[in-house]
Amino acid sequence: MATLEATFARLNQSPFRSRFHLSEKDRQLIAAKGMAVIRAHAIDFVKTRLAPAEPRNDGKQTPLRGHPVFVAQHACACCCRGCLQKWYHVPMGIELSEDQQTRIVKLLMAWIERELSRAR
Repeated sequence: MATLEATFARLNQSPFRSRFHLSEKDRQLIAAKGMAVIRAHAIDFVKTRLAPAEPRNDGKQTPLRGHPVFVAQHACACCCRGCLQKWYHVPMGIELSEDQQTRIVKLLMAWIERELSRAR
C-alpha cells in the first residue's frame, strides 16, 4: 500500500468510493462504543470476512451500511478480495498475512478518523 494520503487521494478520484461517508447513526455508534471497540470490530471483520484465502460470499460479505467499519471498507476498497486485488494488487486465493490485515485496519481506522473530523 502507498502512504495513507496517497491512498486517500486515489480513492477520492473514484465517484463510487468518494460517495461513502459516515452517517449520523455511525457517528453515534462510535461515540457510544469508543474508537477502541470500533478498532476491535475492524480487526475482527478483516480477519473473519476478508483474510481467508476464499472468504464466504466473497464480493457480498460486506454490507453497505450498518456499521462504521462497513462504510469504511467500501470507501477504502477493502470490502472484498476482488476490490483488494483491483486497488492494491493483493492476490486472490491466498490468505492475508498479519501484516496485510494490520495495514488494512490502519487504513480503515484512518478513514474513520478523517470522517469524524470532517464537518457534517
